[in-house]
Amino acid sequence: MHIERTPLIKRSDNSILSSQRRAGVCLHITSLPGPYGIGELGAGAYAFIDKMASMQLSVWQFLPIGPTAYGDSPYQPLSTFAGNEMLIDIEDLIKLGLLEESEVTELTTLPERFVDYGALIPIKTGLLNLAASRFADVADLALLEDFEGFLLRNNAAWLHDYAVFRLLKTRHGEKPWPEWKPVYVHREEAALRDVEEVEAVQIEAIKIIQYLFFRQWWLLRDYAHANGVSLFGDMPICIALDSSDAWANRDMLCIDVDGKPDNVAGVPPDYFSADGQLWGNPLYDWDNHAANGYQWWIERMRATAELADLVRVDHFRGFESYWSVPAGADTARTGAWEPGPGDAIFDAMRSALGSLPIIAEDLGVITPEVEGLRDRHQIPGMRVLQFDVCDADFSLSDVGENSVCYTGTHDNDTTIGWFRGSPDDIRSEDDIRLAQAAVLKVTGGKAETVHTDLINSAFSTAAQLAIAPMQDYLGLGSEARINTPGIAGGNWRWRVLINQLSPSICDNVASMVKASGRGLSSDGKQQ
Repeated sequence: MHIERTPLIKRSDNSILSSQRRAGVCLHITSLPGPYGIGELGAGAYAFIDKMASMQLSVWQFLPIGPTAYGDSPYQPLSTFAGNEMLIDIEDLIKLGLLEESEVTELTTLPERFVDYGALIPIKTGLLNLAASRFADVADLALLEDFEGFLLRNNAAWLHDYAVFRLLKTRHGEKPWPEWKPVYVHREEAALRDVEEVEAVQIEAIKIIQYLFFRQWWLLRDYAHANGVSLFGDMPICIALDSSDAWANRDMLCIDVDGKPDNVAGVPPDYFSADGQLWGNPLYDWDNHAANGYQWWIERMRATAELADLVRVDHFRGFESYWSVPAGADTARTGAWEPGPGDAIFDAMRSALGSLPIIAEDLGVITPEVEGLRDRHQIPGMRVLQFDVCDADFSLSDVGENSVCYTGTHDNDTTIGWFRGSPDDIRSEDDIRLAQAAVLKVTGGKAETVHTDLINSAFSTAAQLAIAPMQDYLGLGSEARINTPGIAGGNWRWRVLINQLSPSICDNVASMVKASGRGLSSDGKQQ
């Protein structure tokens, strides 16, 4: 069976935000229910699309889907272009004959309420390697031909580097590449050629595993589209230093020959942290990107847009100016703003790809210059009601049409957790009380129904798209928070249980969506 990839279509407008108003949900793939320790691109994902249809939700937003490493953060992937192997559907591999039911029982002993990455990764990695080792002997001719097509399509530019990178990373005990043997750090041709010859089978296995991921993704994408659901992806502005992109293309970064940066990325003190956020990512050499016409960014956007209908560009303000922190600093306080590429990068991408299907994550300290960059390229921005309602001058009528309105994002506490205050809350008790009064004033609601009141408020705005995290639809507290910025451990673990997506919840959500005029008709199309 050959799975067609939908190419990025040259568009004159943003098809999602130029049509009738829509409602959506933010739920990362890892948070889906399922029996194998983590959300996967299988039955749980298809069932969730069905649930979305019953809830009248037509946009599914998820976090970055690249392979994760230290801290399990989807915002520090090992590759910009690769897929997270942990999301591969085990049931599909069983149906393809690549695994046996009896071989996957250990996965079923893992928790269902949260992802235990430490236990999951070694078990599932072993199973994926086993499946890949059987691929050539078990796969039928159509599947083998589709795999060969996958290798020949636009993956050649990144896939081989990624496979060699992952092999060498495993050889070096999963250490970051600047800590490898110097011959591999410096990509000496003879050393790499020797690895490619000696480890050809394992390098091929890594490519097979990537193929299995993308095959499943394209099938899921097609099912979503057939059921009136658009996919909304997420692209981090920065890449991880410990990534195949940085290892294979270090000229695009401000790092030395040994992979060491003089300065790293972050943001100054903000709502989430009094010390700012010290991300530690390497900074781009924007002069180098400009010299080659931003080709890497064009290919990055092309690849992302093939997987999703809409893309949230994380930390959009970094394209206008970015926070540069000296490497080795203890916090992000000691930094300075440096100029980004500005209009040039968007002009280049638009010239190559047509209208860009992107949303600007324009939160935080946003200057008129950032707003000008966004508006000149007609890029919709974001409004987050947990932030906005605390502004004494805010009104729901302030939310413009060319925007996406959220109750909160993956970085926020759940609405109930935010309203009540949690042990991790950096706000004072007075600030929490002021926020409580503010949200009740704006929504006209009450404490017992604050989550649905805030959702209804988001739906009531002029924004073409309104989204709430799944946790808010379910009315969950801080125990369901998926990420706390500035806290290194314990994030990205929350999962929804299948019984939480009950018919009564679906009916309640559908009622809110339809009442706001954001619902679907009986044929799965916008009303």
